Amino acid sequence: MFSEQTEGTESFIGVWLKRLGERVNANEPIVEISTDKVSMEIPAPASGVLAEILKTENEPVAPGEILGHIEAVEASSMDDRAPKANEPQEASSSAPAQDGLSPAVRKLIQDNHLDPNSIPGTGRGGRLTYQDVIDFLSKQQSAAKRTSRMVPHTPMRRAIAGHMLRSVQSSPHVTAVFEADMSPVIADRESFKTRAQEVPSVTAYLIHAAVQALKAVPEVNSRWHENALEIFEDINIGIGTATPDGRLIVPVIHSAQDLSLLEIAARLRELIRKAREGALTTEEIRNGTFTISNHGVSGSLLAAPILIHDSQSAILGAGKLQKRPVVIERDGNDVVQVKPMMYVT
Repeated sequence: MFSEQTEGTESFIGVWLKRLGERVNANEPIVEISTDKVSMEIPAPASGVLAEILKTENEPVAPGEILGHIEAVEASSMDDRAPKANEPQEASSSAPAQDGLSPAVRKLIQDNHLDPNSIPGTGRGGRLTYQDVIDFLSKQQSAAKRTSRMVPHTPMRRAIAGHMLRSVQSSPHVTAVFEADMSPVIADRESFKTRAQEVPSVTAYLIHAAVQALKAVPEVNSRWHENALEIFEDINIGIGTATPDGRLIVPVIHSAQDLSLLEIAARLRELIRKAREGALTTEEIRNGTFTISNHGVSGSLLAAPILIHDSQSAILGAGKLQKRPVVIERDGNDVVQVKPMMYVT
């Protein structure tokens, strides 16, 4: 048997990398587990044949829960256990309730007001699988000639939505909007170009500025408890990062208060590279105390981000850097001047 050990966040089965009856080797990746933050491969604890799958794709899993069974088989008989070309493969869901349905299948049926007896089951013993219901819904839509289609949520998208919903329900959100003159930042970046040095990104400047602000008002770098406010000594800033496959990951720059602007910029580049390559470690996404969402990279001018971590008290949203006419006072007179401006929330 083998189990899922991730703690502290909601996990779902992503993709099974092996089929029933297929040979597996010890420490070989066998199934992918997804959370709202990262995906990770679970290795096989022993060599043998994948004899039983207890959790199907997109089903939630709890820490320590059994995912399947591997049957030890003599090496000489491994080939005899390999699945034949036309042999149907079965995968059962988690332990069924009295109606024989897994929690994920039951919820999908209830949400869509379906009769489970009208849906053919392809699982072990004719049981309904999650994919059976999705296929049935797709056929219904085709028969009704609807213009819409069902696109199942990825485990990560579903988990992020759940975190945001709980955050809004449990914490009063207040958004303050400011307009920042980015002229000093632009001028400083130009100075790096003249020295032929690696130019820090605008996000690196935002992180550096946030560190100074959190030093000045440490109560923001905190977590709310029923009887006290827990103020963190380290300033660990998470950066919302979109990946090429549409996921949202928040890598964390730990102890940012001890880093210079150039050190922050270098660490940020490394974390973003690893995030887009799917190479972040668990430690690199943990223990954030403050988050920055640079939504301006998508062209957005203004947004009110939602806290997705219950261990944090605040989040900073940064809009698109845009040249705008600004009224300034010069020698007692109002003058219109074009400046690089940014809305921050």
